[in-house]
Amino acid sequence: MSTLSIRDLHAAVDGHEILRGIDLEIASGQVHALMGPNGSGKSTLAHALMGRDDYEVSSGSVTIDGVELLALPTWQRAEHGLFVAMQYPVEVAGVRVRDLVGAAIDARGGSSDGLDAAIEREAERLGVAPQFLARGVNVEFSGGEQKRVETLQLAVLDPRFAVLDEIDSGLDIDALGQVARRIEQLTEEASLGVLAITHYARLLTELRPDRVHMLMGGRIVASGGPELADRLEVAGYDGLATELGVDLRVEVSTEEADPFKDPTLDNSPFADPLA
Repeated sequence: MSTLSIRDLHAAVDGHEILRGIDLEIASGQVHALMGPNGSGKSTLAHALMGRDDYEVSSGSVTIDGVELLALPTWQRAEHGLFVAMQYPVEVAGVRVRDLVGAAIDARGGSSDGLDAAIEREAERLGVAPQFLARGVNVEFSGGEQKRVETLQLAVLDPRFAVLDEIDSGLDIDALGQVARRIEQLTEEASLGVLAITHYARLLTELRPDRVHMLMGGRIVASGGPELADRLEVAGYDGLATELGVDLRVEVSTEEADPFKDPTLDNSPFADPLA
């Protein structure tokens, strides 16, 4: 069994502190949901965990089985078993999914034997049409197609822990069910530990969490079982913040100003309405 441990994590963007002491512990096979309003620090946490260099971690610790990740470059964090599915997956023109996944496996000293068969098998499970495997990664993909292919990469790469940054964004009901079921299967088949970041309780009806955490103002202000998401459905974020007596958002936040986001997609039907 493996453990992803986050202790008193503080992180800033452009000199503004966004994360103000995050504590989480996720074990193999567990699903933890992290919920919070826009601007609360959710995406900042995903970027800080994976080591994006314009996110400054000022203090804290992130370990997998006791190995400190914060001093490691991104590729070594991945090598130790951490995977992040980005909220806004980037286009990689001229590089197929098979090329990308194969390079990742080679970089960690693994074998690509059987890789083509594994990709085809996962594509069938997730409803990824063959033409998307032949294109550059995410080139002319819809939001839903991007998230299906991200899940395909997750399944083939077989990490120990996956951070899913709004994996439900851009998915219709059928696609959400397929993606959530495959992730849930991976928690059973491969003991994958999952941190699912989302605005909406709808994801939790498909991807049933062991624990739900509420992030507001850069801190986890409440943790519990699925009933915590039920309280949110009734009260909303404003109501829950009032009930808990906490600030709803970080005062100054740039977490959603993702530099990889295509500015021409602001009016995309796949855009998150709260982003």
